Amino acid sequence: MAERTILLIEDNPDDIDLTIRALKKNRIDNQVVVMTDGATAIDYLHNEGSYANADETPMPALILLDLKLPKMSGLEVLQSIRSHPRTKLLPVVILTSSREERDLLVAYSLGANSYIRKPIDFNHFMYAIEQIGSYWLVINELPPMQGESI
Repeated sequence: MAERTILLIEDNPDDIDLTIRALKKNRIDNQVVVMTDGATAIDYLHNEGSYANADETPMPALILLDLKLPKMSGLEVLQSIRSHPRTKLLPVVILTSSREERDLLVAYSLGANSYIRKPIDFNHFMYAIEQIGSYWLVINELPPMQGESI
């Protein structure tokens, strides 16, 4: 089985470092591709712009998506993911500090698979990342024909 890549879409360098550190501490050694703005993430996922060569952009098995992003909000990214045949079935976990109920409702209405508020406490964050990794990268079955129209 090919390695399951994680796409982390996050603009805060501290949160990027914390997430990667938590993944490593939990022995989740999957490749992590980091995108720091929504527009670049969409280019990556849809093989556009500087990511036009599909061979160089592995399709992620999991997307960890922050909501507060430059250029394109996380909700706009999610909407774009769900509207494109190549990406509409990808698991998207919202990983955000937003406490806005509206964000939660809109994220699920746009097709988020999960919505997790980033715990402030490091140990709780570690536990959350461990659970995300266990479920989405080990237990969860991906669709056999990712990106194909149904």
